[in-house]
Amino acid sequence: MMQMERDNLLMDFYELTMAQSNFDPKSKNEIVYFDAFFRNLPLESGYAIMAGGEEIIDYIKHLHFSAEDIAYLRSLNKFTEEFLNELAAFRFTGDLYMVPDGTPVFGHEPILTVKARAIEAMFLETALLTYMNRGIKYATAAKQITLAAGDIPVMEFGARRGDNPDCASKYAYMAGCSGTSNTKVGKQYGIPVLGTMAHSMVMNEESEYVAFKKFAKAYPDDSVFLVDTIDTLHSGIPNAVRVANDYLIPTGHRLKGIRIDSGDLAYLSKQARKMLDSVGMTDAKICLSNGLTAKTIIALKNQGACMDSIGAGDNISAPKERVGVVYKLAATTKHNELVPKIKVSNDIAKVTNPGYKKVYRIYDRKTGKAMGDLVALHDEIIPTDQLELIDIENEWNRKQVTNYEAKELQVPIFKDGNLVYQEPSLEEKRVYCDDQMGTLYDEVKRLDNPDKYYVDVTKKLLNLKKELILASKTQMVIKEVDQVKQLVLK
Repeated sequence: MMQMERDNLLMDFYELTMAQSNFDPKSKNEIVYFDAFFRNLPLESGYAIMAGGEEIIDYIKHLHFSAEDIAYLRSLNKFTEEFLNELAAFRFTGDLYMVPDGTPVFGHEPILTVKARAIEAMFLETALLTYMNRGIKYATAAKQITLAAGDIPVMEFGARRGDNPDCASKYAYMAGCSGTSNTKVGKQYGIPVLGTMAHSMVMNEESEYVAFKKFAKAYPDDSVFLVDTIDTLHSGIPNAVRVANDYLIPTGHRLKGIRIDSGDLAYLSKQARKMLDSVGMTDAKICLSNGLTAKTIIALKNQGACMDSIGAGDNISAPKERVGVVYKLAATTKHNELVPKIKVSNDIAKVTNPGYKKVYRIYDRKTGKAMGDLVALHDEIIPTDQLELIDIENEWNRKQVTNYEAKELQVPIFKDGNLVYQEPSLEEKRVYCDDQMGTLYDEVKRLDNPDKYYVDVTKKLLNLKKELILASKTQMVIKEVDQVKQLVLK
């Protein structure tokens, strides 16, 4: 059974019950607009990396309700036969626009927009959020670590740690990791697969020396020994050197390297470098691992740690934060007229931006750097000579810009249910992600207290938002007055 077939019912039950409640053959073809976005940047980062688009495309391509699915839903005694017949013939026929995988994205901007019949748009919610929330999490965590590592290659070792190891390994490579331990993903996407030995190999042999020599005989050109099972400086490294002198060098090979997975990595790596250099093994590489985070890597570099490569696992595949992508109604249609919708809240951060929208990235023509993003209504024409940017979170923070270039971030993926997007290869996404990160100022990318990247709105969108908030409050006051009148009359 294909994965996408197993995901057919990847939807919260209320999506089905709402669709049944609103199912009206006369109005079932009216179009609605939904936006997917997040409010707060994850992992204390100044940016996030879009990911999950590949899964979204595959899901929508294959989305249908099988005879088995229909039989299950019928058994729940919650749905009419007319509605079930509609599901049996279901296919996505709408439009979907999305920011491509690998693009830096920020809070309160639509990274995905669905324009479709209500029944279709509702059914997508859970799957879209699942794929984006995990994909963005993995890609952002990996990008933080690879940026911290700089020129030092980072190997992704998190297959055993994550809730979705294939997704984590794939997007870690897109975000800059040099390879993965996940053999399945290596085969599927052509990612370099990496790995040497575990502590169990040393523990299973009569001595560390015997374990290293056995590995050296099997892989004389790739002899990287894990040296911290017993004692890194007094056992592991001396035994690695012994095997190199006793077997590798006499047979025309060299010790490729060592990996240290515990202890004070800064101190141990510096001592290891001295020990290896002192016996002429200056070409032997040192790999450091053990729960490394971006901040730990920066600290190790500041302390002069000797590391030629890094192994990173759970802090890519199982970061402790969630992204919080949400999927909100932005507009409906009535009699073929677009009707903007807004969700109001006592929490100002949860008030949504209404209407059918586009998002642009504004680049400085002189530097090529991104100055901010601009959310506009779909039918707005962005001026080319001068532009006012209004902070989406504080309308009093405004900026006039000139000599800029505006590029639309979302691209069409599905039109009238037909896939119109050519999915780039993972290697192409990797190059694209690196190029896009190069357009951000270093201040936005730093780990500690990153500078804020501004997401702005046009004046037209801001005024529409104010009008709808005022209308909502006015309606609330009218209802309260009516309730008081009814109490008085009683």
